[in-house]
Amino acid sequence: MRVNGCVWAGVDVGKRDHHCVVIDGEGSRLLSRRVGNDEGELLALPADVAALAEEVTWAVDLANGNVALLAMLLHAHGQKVMYISGLAVNRAAGGYRGEGKTDARDAAIIADQARIRRDLSPLRPGDPVSVELGVLTARRADLTADRTRGINRLRDALTSIFPALERALEPTRTGPLVLLSGYQTPASIRRIGKARLEAWLRNRKVRGAAALAAAAVDAANRQHTTLPAEALTAQMVHDLAAEVTALNEKIGEIDKLVERRFREHRHAAPILSMSGFGPLLGAELLAATGGDMAQFATPDRLAGFAGLAPAPRDSGRVSGNLRRPKRYHRGLQRVFYTSALISIRWCPESRQYYDRKRAEGKRHIQAVLALARRRVNVLWALLRDGRCYQPEPPRAGLAAAA
Repeated sequence: MRVNGCVWAGVDVGKRDHHCVVIDGEGSRLLSRRVGNDEGELLALPADVAALAEEVTWAVDLANGNVALLAMLLHAHGQKVMYISGLAVNRAAGGYRGEGKTDARDAAIIADQARIRRDLSPLRPGDPVSVELGVLTARRADLTADRTRGINRLRDALTSIFPALERALEPTRTGPLVLLSGYQTPASIRRIGKARLEAWLRNRKVRGAAALAAAAVDAANRQHTTLPAEALTAQMVHDLAAEVTALNEKIGEIDKLVERRFREHRHAAPILSMSGFGPLLGAELLAATGGDMAQFATPDRLAGFAGLAPAPRDSGRVSGNLRRPKRYHRGLQRVFYTSALISIRWCPESRQYYDRKRAEGKRHIQAVLALARRRVNVLWALLRDGRCYQPEPPRAGLAAAA
């Protein structure tokens, strides 16, 4: 039976299967089907749903990952796709009859929320460069987390057998990692001695080999006690140092790929023109926004998406009470906060704004967030106009005379 007007198709996204429920303007179910996350099955779904009505609005509860294939097929068929967060679906479920939870019920709630709400965001496919940057930055984040865990384990293992050396070294740097790949115990460092250890480090192109060798030998001379399981733990320190070194190399390779792809994006020049932004933060910005600022009609919307626009919390006689929003993109907020923090050091205008906020009584974090919010306005205008940042904005009279 074909319906006149619009129907809403809600999809509860899963890893292996999706469940789709289609409702009409009255909320009645027209279709309820489970489809596999496979191109053959997914291709048949838009055609079957389109046969139910002249206009279809789709809604999904994920914006990436498992929904990627379905979203791409829907966009290829010219379908309108909206996004509602899983948290919003979970909270809305309490307002519907019944306490059970099934994929069909969740899909029906998604469809009904798309029917009654007017504030859902459209799910647009990102441009190819931004999608690739999203993959690369996510991979880099995983490698960085692995490196942090490796360094923490290395510190813990080294402290258990040689605490003086752990205090003397900084395992996040290349030189100490090279040293620990060869020598981990006080006795081994004393045996090789300062001169030979320095030569050993120089042969491996370690900067500051003399100071590093002197610090290691000094630490070794302060400990003559052999601790239990020293030999086994020393082998673990050697392995962990090698793992961290390998991760550093992988992260370096990812950084080169990120920079190369980022500079190919049309927004690269305006983003890099702002103090505090480099290729990595710029790539994370494009990955978070999909590289398309058209979805943010105003800088206020971009600030709200990044969690930089405070939400009011008024009640009764209490007014003007603002708090940090709960729904925002954490990664994008980190990008703007970090870039603002860096710009305070290198950009006179940012430093002046930060000092003014501090003079008004704001704490450090509040002042940096206020600066980040102001920089959102600037960046949004630069990307809208396709121009680079200038300390002094161009004047209309001069532009007309030119």
